[in-house]
Amino acid sequence: MTGLEGSIWRVGHGREIELGRRSVIMAIINVTPDSFSDGGRFETVDAAVEQALRAVSEGAGIVDIGGESTRPNAAKVSPSEEQARVLPVIEALRGRTQALISIDTYRAETARLAISAGAHIVNDVFGLQKEPDIADIAAVTGAGLCIMHTGRDRVKLVDVIADQVHFLERSLDIAAASGVNRDRIVLDPGFGFAKETAEENLELMARFSELSRFGLPLLAGTSRKRFLGAVTGREAQDRDAATAATSALLRLQGAAVFRVHNVAINRDALDIADAMLNARQEFERKRPT
Repeated sequence: MTGLEGSIWRVGHGREIELGRRSVIMAIINVTPDSFSDGGRFETVDAAVEQALRAVSEGAGIVDIGGESTRPNAAKVSPSEEQARVLPVIEALRGRTQALISIDTYRAETARLAISAGAHIVNDVFGLQKEPDIADIAAVTGAGLCIMHTGRDRVKLVDVIADQVHFLERSLDIAAASGVNRDRIVLDPGFGFAKETAEENLELMARFSELSRFGLPLLAGTSRKRFLGAVTGREAQDRDAATAATSALLRLQGAAVFRVHNVAINRDALDIADAMLNARQEFERKRPT
């Protein structure tokens, strides 16, 4: 699979984005005090908006706004606190950028309010399985859905791809039962989410192309993850080069969207991967049969 097969991801407020022909970057904007690599840096509305606009200027097509850290053992926040963090940022961004806005939440009410405030996409790290009402909200509003695999709060199957299929098929059943069209959905295999060892994450990388079986666009979210530190020996804030390497490698295996902290370095890496894939496609087109 080349990753160049074009498809349209239809999202909220009548918007859409082409996936496949050029890789799309989703910039991480953590409006939190305790995220694992940048907690507290963008905690105010002004700082978060400035960072989001900087990310767009560096090549992000989507900005993903989150109000609760999803790192292991992070402190839980109340729905009202999460909403107080993210909604003003979404409202401020709505009139200042044409980039798509994503809300990173597993709470249905936060998703509903975020879409009303201007968000186009709901990025659910529990894959619709914590609060399935998110699927109903997406169906009614037409919002895009990023459905992520997680191994948290359950017993996983031994085989890394078998567990992906087991979990994501259930998530897709929830979406279908709510009436969510498949052209609204992107799947994320959830690197680092209850994949406890570097070996498990690396196997998931090595077998990433097997996820094409779903026939849906795929998102890769390796940015600054712990397994990159296990391989390189670097701390979280120094893992951007390793992240860019994984982005390029996963692009070659069919990933279409890349959720990252450092947009500029990943944009460069993905531009090279895109150019190589286009060159390969052109060679195959011209090669005599």
